[in-house]
Amino acid sequence: MDEMGALTGMLRHILLDFRQMQDFIREPFLVARADGIRYWDVAGKEYLDGLSGVFVVNVGHNNRAVIEAMKAQLDRVAFAPPLHGVTPPAVELAGRLAEIAPGDLNTVKLLSGGSEAMETALKIVWQYHRQTGHPRKHKIVSMYQAYHGATLGALSATATKRRKAIFEPLLPGFVHAQPVYCFRCPYEKTYPACDVFCARTVRDLIEAEDPATVAAVIVEPISNTGGTLVPPPEYLPTLRRICDETGALLIFDEIITGFGRTGELFAAIRYQTTPDILVVGKGMSSGYAPLAAAVISDRVAQAFWGGTQDRVELSHGHTYGAHPVAAVAGLASIGEILGRDLSANARKVGAHLKKQMAALSDLGVIADVRGEGLMVAAELATEPKSKTRFDEGIAIANRVAQRALRNGLVMRGDLHTISLAPPLIVTEGDIDAMVAIVRRSLQEVLAELRA
Repeated sequence: MDEMGALTGMLRHILLDFRQMQDFIREPFLVARADGIRYWDVAGKEYLDGLSGVFVVNVGHNNRAVIEAMKAQLDRVAFAPPLHGVTPPAVELAGRLAEIAPGDLNTVKLLSGGSEAMETALKIVWQYHRQTGHPRKHKIVSMYQAYHGATLGALSATATKRRKAIFEPLLPGFVHAQPVYCFRCPYEKTYPACDVFCARTVRDLIEAEDPATVAAVIVEPISNTGGTLVPPPEYLPTLRRICDETGALLIFDEIITGFGRTGELFAAIRYQTTPDILVVGKGMSSGYAPLAAAVISDRVAQAFWGGTQDRVELSHGHTYGAHPVAAVAGLASIGEILGRDLSANARKVGAHLKKQMAALSDLGVIADVRGEGLMVAAELATEPKSKTRFDEGIAIANRVAQRALRNGLVMRGDLHTISLAPPLIVTEGDIDAMVAIVRRSLQEVLAELRA
């Protein structure tokens, strides 16, 4: 039996993320190796990675600088006792993050994944308010259509029905506001005449809940699950001002947008707004090891600084937090992003990507193209001018993404939007090849629907 046959026979023993395994087994995607912006499956078929795995592999696959750094660390120490000490790579990574993060974000809690980092941010918020004399502050405001993670607290902050409804009821104290969505404003307003009404309603929500009970506002600077929702420049500064005036902390979920994805190291820099807690992951290690972090402002960190007798230390930990091999992977990945100025490449090639995606409008179903850097989406509609959507049961974007995979491209399809977010090393020629597959896949799916 060949490798494909042997592995297919064992697929019934594994559960994949958000996948119906009965369908997956019929047409499995089994990745054997990767290099640069390409994958090869176990049968030798080649695929372009138009999604950086899942917004992760910023420096590309098989990056030798990252791999060699990790191999060298394995020869030194693979694990250190987390209740007793820390390794030099972890300390160095914390210092590097403090150096490149905006504003006074100078204290770092290292973790293994985005959900862990979001859980950590929530616990920091709650403990901070208790230790600074505001124990009633416990409510968390987040945005509809956002996704913040799979663990209980992160899922409670999530407000995407298809990700959370099946697990409800979740934790109490989480309230939600409408997101920024200029193309389909939930308030039926038009920017800029709206004066970012969507941001200003957050103040109304906090007032209605009682500011003395609201602990934090969480926002993705660009909402991925919502359909790559890009804010106008005033949106995040307005949220910052509202948080300052109501005593809530501001958390940026930059697990996807961080480390050059939007054309700046962080979207916080792009939008000139510094949160109290910056949650990062994914591109920090470019997927070479599980790694995430909560980066904390000086004001918040001060509440946890004291002697043993004060008992104000952060009452939280994870076994694999500050893992030395993961820390080295993070240092090497960040070194590649900075040393090769991959943020600049994201800006340059990302502009070309938006132009090429907009050129698909001749197919008659592209209603909007939006994004920043190498994070670009196209919203599909049956009638682009009227913004009339395809019936949700058709799952048009998902079908296009599935067809693209058959045609040799990994991309994202999420109900009404298709998106590309390739590694930051991508070239304009690579983009042309990817968008050509998107065009072909769209044409094939539309032909099926019209048959």
